[in-house]
Order: sequence, then structure tokens, then C-alpha cells
Amino acid sequence: MSNYYWDETQMKADGANPTILAIGDSWFWYPFFGGSLTNYLGDIVAPKSHVILAKGMNGAEAFDYVDGKYADSVRSALKLYGAGLSAVFLSGGGNDFAGFNDMRPLLKDSCSGETTANGCFRGGAQGLPGFLERMDTYYRKLIGVVYTRTTLDCLIVMHTYDYAIPDGKGVFGKDGWLQPALTAAGVKPGLHQACVVHLLDAFYKVLDNITKMDPTHLHVVDSRGTLGPGDWANELHPKGTGFRKIATQCWKPALKNIGLA
Repeated sequence: MSNYYWDETQMKADGANPTILAIGDSWFWYPFFGGSLTNYLGDIVAPKSHVILAKGMNGAEAFDYVDGKYADSVRSALKLYGAGLSAVFLSGGGNDFAGFNDMRPLLKDSCSGETTANGCFRGGAQGLPGFLERMDTYYRKLIGVVYTRTTLDCLIVMHTYDYAIPDGKGVFGKDGWLQPALTAAGVKPGLHQACVVHLLDAFYKVLDNITKMDPTHLHVVDSRGTLGPGDWANELHPKGTGFRKIATQCWKPALKNIGLA
């Protein structure tokens, strides 16, 4: 019997109760061959008899967990299972910048003259600083909801994704989520990867700053720089082997350190 579930009905039919709630996007839900992080995290926490229940969905944005379409589901799960949770895993933010309509506004109208990744991003509330502020707000709000529904020893674990390769590769031949926006903004091809690195490094700083308000309970798994070019299935998602690599090399040591594995 599995110790990780996306289907709550099946979990109940198996007589299981979650000890870890995984609130997340496609990095917890990826439906294609090889699975997602959840598949491999389940194996890592199994020796501690943990059961993972995933909430959220492919394509979920950080906003969705607190005020959007998955907010009710998240709150209901926390209300029902919160007292018995040892941890809550959070995966959010990737879909907030991935996609032409999300990525393009973060970039300047024309980046053709820019020589650095930082120079390609728009400033102010409509640019990268505003995006990062929104991520900070959504995460802090969700953490507050978790705090109110769990016990004092419940841990919250966030993660950073990895440096996706903006090669234009999507799913089933569709366009990617990053390269089209970079190209439309006139970003020089030699700066495409640097822009992704700059964005994800800035996102890491947001999560790292959040942990400082409660380092006993809040933790970040930093998986940046783990994957090589051959580990990616497309612009946003690793192959199954890539998810396994991140789970074993990044999550497993972190979870052991806090007693979850």
C-alpha cells in the first residue's frame, strides 16, 4: 500500500491518515512518466511511517492556496487533519512566473540593449520587485493558516525548484513557459539562462527571509544547481530521474536533519 496520495478518497479507503500535507503545484503533481517529487518523498519519509496527502494541482499558483481556487480545499484539509500533521510541504511560485502572460510583464519592454540579467527585469510594483513581494505575502499568509490549524511541533518545508533551461520545450510539442517571453522582450540569447538564474535566486531569498521569522519550524530545501541538462523533461519539469535526484540529494538530507526521514 502506498504512503502517498493525491486521491483523498483512496487514502480513506486504505484506512490511512496523513501526517504530512503536501500543498503544491506540478512539482508535487506531475502526471507523466517518472512521476513527481511526491513519489520519491513518499519513499524517503516511509521509514518514519509518514503518510503524505497532496493538495493543489498542476498549474497551481501561490495565490491559489490562500485566496484562489484551492484555498477551500487547503483549509478543509488543515481543519480535518491539522492536529495530526508532523509537517506541511509547500511548493508554489513557479507557475506565478512561468508562462508568457506571467513572465513577460516582469521583463522590460525592450531588453535588446541590456548586458546583464538584472538589467532585463522591470522594476517597481509591476516588475520583479512586485512579484517577489507578492510571493512573500502569499507564503506568509499560507504559513499563518497552517499555524492556526496545526500543533506547535508541526514543521513547514518549502523549496526552491532548480535552474530550468529556457530552451522553448513544452509538453507534447507545445511552446515552453520561459523562452517565448524572453525572446519577445528582446533578451539576448546569451542572457536567457542568466535571467532564469537571477529570478530563481531572488525567489530563494524570499523563502530564506521567511524562514528567519521562525527557524525552528520553517525550513527551505535549496535544490538550485542540482540538475544537469539531461535531467529536464521540458522547461519547467525534471524527468522522473531528475525528481529522484532532487529528492535524494536535497530533500532527504534536509528531512533527516529535522527528523522527518
